[in-house]
Amino acid sequence: MIVPIRCFSCGKVTGDLWERYMGMLNEGSSDVDALDALGLTRYCCRRMILTHVDLIEKLLKYNASEREQARAARGGR
Repeated sequence: MIVPIRCFSCGKVTGDLWERYMGMLNEGSSDVDALDALGLTRYCCRRMILTHVDLIEKLLKYNASEREQARAARGGR
């Protein structure tokens, strides 16, 4: 969802690295090279970036009123 600001284990700030990490991946860097370039050497901090799932864009598309309209069109189910 929202990128965690700090590593859960050691407390290092990682929230500002997400966009740079994604930019490096889009340019063709491997995960390992991108994490090394960002200075993430601890495995706990690397985990914070590698395991993050960015769902915020999908959630922003959710509209409860459209869901109600679709439900009404199906017959109220």
